[in-house]
Amino acid sequence: MKEPALDRPGQDARMTQKKKASPPSSKTLRKALTGIQGLDEITGGGLPSGRPTLVSGGAGSGKTLFGLEFLVRGTTQYDEPGVFMSFEETIPDLTKNAESLGFDLGRLVADKKLFLDHVYISRSEIEETGEYDLDGLFIRIADAVQRVGARRIVLDTIEALFGELPNPSILRAEIRRLFGWLKEKGLTTVITAERDRPDRLTRHGIEEFVSDCVILLDHRIHDEISTRRLRIVKYRGSTHGTNEYPFLIDEHGISVLPLSSLGLDHSAPTVRISTGITRLDGMLGGKGFYRGSSILLSGTSGAGKTSVAAHFVDAACRRGERCLYFAFEESPRQIVRNMRSIGIDLEPWIHKGLLQFQAARPAHGGIEQHLLVTHRCVSSFQPNVVVVDPITNLLTVSTLGEVRSMLTRMVDFLKTQQITAIFASLTAGSGTLEASEADVSSLMDSWLLLKTIEIGGELNRALYVLKSRGMAHSNQIREFLITDDGLRLLDVYLGSEGVLTGAARVSQEGRELAAGTSRRQHMEARGRELDRKRRIFEARMSMLRAEFEVEEEVLQQSIVESKTLDEALLTDRRQMERSREADTAAYKKRASAPAAVKR
Repeated sequence: MKEPALDRPGQDARMTQKKKASPPSSKTLRKALTGIQGLDEITGGGLPSGRPTLVSGGAGSGKTLFGLEFLVRGTTQYDEPGVFMSFEETIPDLTKNAESLGFDLGRLVADKKLFLDHVYISRSEIEETGEYDLDGLFIRIADAVQRVGARRIVLDTIEALFGELPNPSILRAEIRRLFGWLKEKGLTTVITAERDRPDRLTRHGIEEFVSDCVILLDHRIHDEISTRRLRIVKYRGSTHGTNEYPFLIDEHGISVLPLSSLGLDHSAPTVRISTGITRLDGMLGGKGFYRGSSILLSGTSGAGKTSVAAHFVDAACRRGERCLYFAFEESPRQIVRNMRSIGIDLEPWIHKGLLQFQAARPAHGGIEQHLLVTHRCVSSFQPNVVVVDPITNLLTVSTLGEVRSMLTRMVDFLKTQQITAIFASLTAGSGTLEASEADVSSLMDSWLLLKTIEIGGELNRALYVLKSRGMAHSNQIREFLITDDGLRLLDVYLGSEGVLTGAARVSQEGRELAAGTSRRQHMEARGRELDRKRRIFEARMSMLRAEFEVEEEVLQQSIVESKTLDEALLTDRRQMERSREADTAAYKKRASAPAAVKR
C-alpha cells in the first residue's frame, strides 16, 4: 500500500509539549520521553531518567535503530543532547544507515547536539591481570558527554565490549560496575544486548538483572510473513504494559502499536447521517447511522457489500465530506468502473479531492504495516468516512487473533477521531452468516447482513439489520435489487408460506395480479349489466313519462273544454235570465197600460 510522505502521527502533539521531560516528582519515577511513537504510551511516559535501560534482541531486531532514534528524538524534540558509542559499526556506516530513517546525524554532530564515537576492542588490547577495569572507557564516555552536554547515551552493543573477556568473575564485576557508573552520572542510558537463545535475554545472563528497565525486541517469521514484537520485560518503580506489542521500522523510524493505551473514553455523537439508500435509512429509524460509529457489512461473495459501501461514500461526498477507501481486492479504477454500472460515479469525487483510495494486497506488508498506513493516511487526509474492504483479506497475512487485535486498534483510533467507519467482511458460503470471520462483530455499533437466498433454482439478494446500537431498527429481511440506478430495496412480500423473494415473489405477484384482473373483469361485467338494466329502466321510465304526459295533456284538454262549456252554459244561462227579466218587464208594462186608459 502506497504510503504518503508525512510526519509521524502524533508528532505535532508531541512538538507542542515542553522540550524537557516532565519534572521529577516525589511520588513518581522521573522518566525521559523517547519520542518513539507508541513506546511512551506503554511505558507510562518513557524510559527511566538517569538510569540504564537494556534493549535485547536477536540480529536484525532493530536494537541499533532503537538507540539512534532515542538519541535523535531526544535532541530534536526534548533538547537533550546525546552520545552514541558504538563497539561494532563505524561512524560512516551509522550515519548512512540513519539516513534511511530520515535522520541527519552529520548535521546534529555539527550542531554539537550529538556525539558519535566508535570504540574498537580487540583481544590483544585486553590483559587479564586480575585488575582489569573499564576506567579507560569511563574516561572516554565522560569526555564525550562533556563535549555536547549529553543527557542521554547509547552503548551498542555490550557483547562487543565484554565478548573477549573469558573470566566470568571479571565480566560480571565489570558489567555491574558499568551500570552503576552510568547510573551515578545520571545519564539516561540505552544499552543494547544480543539474544543468542530463546530462553535467555542476553548472552551473559546478568545484564537484565542490573538494568532498571528491560525491553525485548523480537523479529519472527510466520507463514512467510515478517512481524516484529516489543515487550517490556521489567520496569523498576513504574507500571507498564506487559503485553507483546507489534512495532514497525520504516522511513519514519520505529512505531509501536499499543493496544492497552487505547481507552474507551471516546465521545458518542448523536448526529445521524444517511446511508445513501433511502429505504435503508428507513430501516434505521429513518435517519441512518450515528456519525463516528463503526458499521460491519458482512455477507457472501457477490452479496453487494461494496455496492452498499459505495452508496455510503457517494452520499458522504455529496455532503462535502472526505472519504478514505482502503481496498484489498480491487484496484481503484476497477471499483470506479464497477460502481458506474449501477449508477454511482465516484470519479468526480476523486478529482475534487473528497475521495482517496489506498489499494494494495494484504501481502504487501504485515498486519502492523497496514495499521500504521491507516494511521498515517487518516492523519494526512483527515477523512470523515473510512471504508475498509474487505477486512477478511487480512487473515491471509496473519492469525485471527492478530487481525482482531489490529482491527480493535483501528476501530478505537477511528472512534477517537469521530470518523464513521465501514468494514466489509466476507462470509464463507458454508459458514454461519450471523458470524464474522474476522470475529469483530462485537466491536461494531451496527451490523448489516447481506445474504443470497436460493429458492426455486435462483439466487436472490436480501438484507437485514442484525444490530444497531442506540437506535430503533427494522427486524425484517428485505429483498434488494442491484439496478442501473443503484441498490433498490423492495417492500416485504408475504405469501402463504412466509416472505417470498425472487421468482417465487414474481410468480405470486402474477397469480395475485391474475386473480385481481379476474375480479376486476367480473366487477366490470356486473357493472355493465347494471348499466344495461339502468338504461332499460330509464327507457321504461321515459315511456311511462311520455304516456303520463299524453294522458295529462288529454286531461288538461278535457278540463279546458269542460271549463269552456261551463262558461258557455253560464253565458247562455245569463242570457236566458236577462231575456226572462226583459220578458217579465215587458209583461208588467203591458199589464199596467190598460188600467191607465180605463181611468
